[in-house]
Amino acid sequence: MLQSHITPTMASISKNFMLSDLVSSDKIDQLPSHYIRPLSQRPNLQDVSHDSIPLIDLHDLYTPNRSHVVQQIGKACSDYGFFQVKNHGVPESTIANMMKIAREFFKLPEEERLKTYSDDPTKTTRSGTSFNTRTDKVVNWRDFLRLHCYPLQDYIHEWPTNPASFRDHVAEYCRSARWLALRLIEAISESLGLDGDYISRQLGKHAQHMAFNYYPPCPQPDLTYGLPGHKDLSLITVLLQDEVPGLQVLRNGNWVAVDPVPNTFIVNIGDQMQVLSNDKYKSVLHRAVVNCEKERLSVPTFYCPSPDAVIGPASELVSDDEPAVYRQFTYREYYEKFWSIELANEDCLDTFRDSSST
Repeated sequence: MLQSHITPTMASISKNFMLSDLVSSDKIDQLPSHYIRPLSQRPNLQDVSHDSIPLIDLHDLYTPNRSHVVQQIGKACSDYGFFQVKNHGVPESTIANMMKIAREFFKLPEEERLKTYSDDPTKTTRSGTSFNTRTDKVVNWRDFLRLHCYPLQDYIHEWPTNPASFRDHVAEYCRSARWLALRLIEAISESLGLDGDYISRQLGKHAQHMAFNYYPPCPQPDLTYGLPGHKDLSLITVLLQDEVPGLQVLRNGNWVAVDPVPNTFIVNIGDQMQVLSNDKYKSVLHRAVVNCEKERLSVPTFYCPSPDAVIGPASELVSDDEPAVYRQFTYREYYEKFWSIELANEDCLDTFRDSSST
């Protein structure tokens, strides 16, 4: 009797834990049925435009021209919710080592990658496939490794030790990504008219997560997603990606392809920043599409409040004319709610709106 309750998705995942093993072992030329989206939910790749998101030079962030850069960041946050940064201060060697180690991890034998496999989103180090196999009704064309990485000493002992240099290179990258995230958060805080350290002070002890995303070549990319349209639950996300396009952002009702620019990071506003800014800056829908020719790697760093931090609109941004849009909540409460819903069909922010403002 129990067997009748196993869905095709669950059965396929129990047979092939990771998508990359399915692809490499079966040499498939057609998409398995449990990856195929309903007609109304497919990516319609022919309708995607190639308008760009702002590219901001951070070189002057600590010069007398700082206010100009802060103004650019604020405009990008309010108009797009996404922007790219160059002259960001993260060494090219750190970036190169990170992409190399990510590629090496996904080329490891299956038994090595499965050492960290889990479908439990509360685990602080885990590999997996799709997005959340507990709630996904259709499986996404993606494998991942997720790590918590701040405070570093609390988590590094959980990380893989294969490849041999994994912990050293990833720790170096995590420190650089955090340094960049804090610079950006300070500038965003100022762009809202708040003290530079205001947002940082709301984050409790702070938290940082990251993911390695691996998207293998897909035989029918028009039928599925690497990740469907979603918003990030973080404060901000700092994305490193390889040279293969795949990220798309929703702007004015249309999907826009964000083509990779060498030695830049993509930054986007997450749900927590939307709440703190009282809706002045919006968390924006974005998605990852796949292609039939090349594998793609991306490494997002999610900078977040610590679980016990209380998040709510900044009091300086609340007035009689602009009342609080959201109630206060702990980040733990938000995190648990986010992982309990289906990625593509629900907006977690809606459940935290202040009832008195609606």
